[in-house]
Amino acid sequence: MRPEDMMQELPDLWIFGYGSLVWKPDFKYKRRKVGYIRGYKRRFWHGDNFHRGSDKMPGRVVTLVEDHDACTWGVAYEVTGTQVQESLKYLNLREVVLGGYVTKMVEFRPREEGEAPLLALVYIATSDNPIYLGPASPGEIAAQIACCRGQTGHNIEYLLRLTEFMRLYCPEVEDKHLFSIEAAALALVL
Repeated sequence: MRPEDMMQELPDLWIFGYGSLVWKPDFKYKRRKVGYIRGYKRRFWHGDNFHRGSDKMPGRVVTLVEDHDACTWGVAYEVTGTQVQESLKYLNLREVVLGGYVTKMVEFRPREEGEAPLLALVYIATSDNPIYLGPASPGEIAAQIACCRGQTGHNIEYLLRLTEFMRLYCPEVEDKHLFSIEAAALALVL
């Protein structure tokens, strides 16, 4: 038996993205579905000192905060076969090592009528993370986003790509937190 045949494949996996993963997964996947998870709200409360900021000027990126009445829209990606190990290895570096996120399994509900909910892995930054920034007003968050840049690019690009995703794929959803920060950031830079 060849060594690559002996490698045990992990079972198929769904990965839910609600921030940069909605437009930039950077891993191979079989298919993707737009939908939502319940019990969490998306917030720009996490610091980023690598991708969208630096140690001196951390950027702001989204995390999930538990809220029984909320739901968060995003994309679930199905990874299969060897893609599972490759994806988890890549995401461990991107989200856990560099981002400080932890993983959790959540119930994802696809947008398509009649499709059953499925379990998905999600990355969440918690308040005990050293680069967790916590709540701030939309204006304060926008001011920080407007002036930060990291290895992946400007922090405002992150914000604008996320709002673009929501308008294109979830036009009926009003994410007040997200859109109020966008309005405040655009007022600063235009």
